[in-house]
Amino acid sequence: MSFSWVVLIVSGVLEAVWATALGKTEGFSKWPPTVLFVGALIASMAGLAYAMRDLPVGTAYSVWVGIGAVLTVVYAMATGEEPVTVLKAVFLVMIIAGVVGLKLAH
Repeated sequence: MSFSWVVLIVSGVLEAVWATALGKTEGFSKWPPTVLFVGALIASMAGLAYAMRDLPVGTAYSVWVGIGAVLTVVYAMATGEEPVTVLKAVFLVMIIAGVVGLKLAH
């Protein structure tokens, strides 16, 4: 796995961090989650931009979004903010399969 892929995966994780933090800012009125949101957003975007130097834009963006989306939903389900259902689990597995498929196709 190339360094660009590692950076892309970390950036996808950071996408989940900023998305979750954004939900906790309450319209940017709470400073700790707002600071976390801004820091994670900048680092996530910088990592995505770096990865796109070596990886195709469509593949990099799809993987980044997929990782971020899955981790955001899993975190929300793990903390009880969102209900866990079989259908959600099935669709999350489909997103994961798509991300893995894009990596394998590259």
